[in-house]
Amino acid sequence: MTVAEPRLTLERRLLREHPLVIACDEVGRGALAGPVAVGAAVIDARDARRRIPLGLRDSKLVPEARRADVAGRAASWASATAVGWASSAEIDEVGIMRALGNAAIRAIADLRGWGVRPEDAIVILDGNHDYITAAGATGLTVRPVIKADRDCASAAAASVIAKVARDALMTDLHEGLPAYQWARNKGYASPEHRDAIRAHGISVHHRSSWSIADAPTLF
Repeated sequence: MTVAEPRLTLERRLLREHPLVIACDEVGRGALAGPVAVGAAVIDARDARRRIPLGLRDSKLVPEARRADVAGRAASWASATAVGWASSAEIDEVGIMRALGNAAIRAIADLRGWGVRPEDAIVILDGNHDYITAAGATGLTVRPVIKADRDCASAAAASVIAKVARDALMTDLHEGLPAYQWARNKGYASPEHRDAIRAHGISVHHRSSWSIADAPTLF
């Protein structure tokens, strides 16, 4: 089956009215362990005239062996990129949606280090809920777009950049707690992960407020 390539149709339309587009997408929402990550990718009118990076897709559609290369091309294509994080402890404290909003706000704030003024941009947020404004962000114009990571090249870039960053972190965490096999399952509810939780209990990196042992397989 041929997978449709993301396009720049929406971004080009929005760039007629805004100097910049910031696209945001999350990774790790459904995991049992580890942080959530929100990627942010900035494009301007010049970027929108350039060829979309080879192989760029929603991160779920990019084979794992190719993701790092695709993420590198995406980062080189965009004017600026960042990844914001919210830990498992923060997820337990404030809930997953507020944690996503906090992570997105951090990613967008980090873009200022690239000279980006977020208040000059419109934010494309993958999904149907504006968790950025709900988390208390001010001065941002946020537009939720269902399947933005599939259809919008900027959101696909944010998706794959965040996915590579979070996978690398989970692989690092695996070294200290190999029983959970995070290098393979990246903290999601695979059968081996659930078996390890039943055998060893939860770790400091698990989302302890969740019903973890009986969670369904999410990937």
